[in-house]
Amino acid sequence: MTKDQIKLRSMIMIALFAAIIGILAQITIPLPLVPITGQTLAIGIAATILGSRNGTLAVLLYLIIGSAGVPVFAEFSAGISKLVGPTGGFLVGFIPAAFIIGFYMEKWGFTFTNALIANIIGMLITLAFGTVWLKISANLSWTAALASGFTPFIIVGIIKAALASWIGVVVRKRLISSKLLLSSHTNVNM
Repeated sequence: MTKDQIKLRSMIMIALFAAIIGILAQITIPLPLVPITGQTLAIGIAATILGSRNGTLAVLLYLIIGSAGVPVFAEFSAGISKLVGPTGGFLVGFIPAAFIIGFYMEKWGFTFTNALIANIIGMLITLAFGTVWLKISANLSWTAALASGFTPFIIVGIIKAALASWIGVVVRKRLISSKLLLSSHTNVNM
């Protein structure tokens, strides 16, 4: 496979996973300040399959598309106001979460156990960013911010981390065996 083919395949996968994040974001369970969404599940799947670089680029593309006005954020919302509103910290937290999940997987191996550990770490990173930003943007006490942005999401987050790990590892293996994804992390500058 040529360098251009590898580059094109990477760009297609990044765009595909940005779209998947946008689709799963529409699965929502409304809560007072911050809804439970399928976004974090999609972030975990993308990072588990694509690794640190391409997983993070998929998240960045998703955030750029949503910030530009395409309604890909939860509940078909969009705009830069979402990044600075009460849920903005969660959205921004997806960036380091995706990177850390992918990095952990690359360092320790693409197994279910490693994926579960990485996805739980990613969930905690997202919740930490989101809770801090929720406290600041909504002018909440730490107790109120933790009660609204962290505590209600722990159990659901662990379930989503397990799902993302299982789906990610299975799909990654199948993509590699069908030669749609490279097994090694060939860095191709885009």
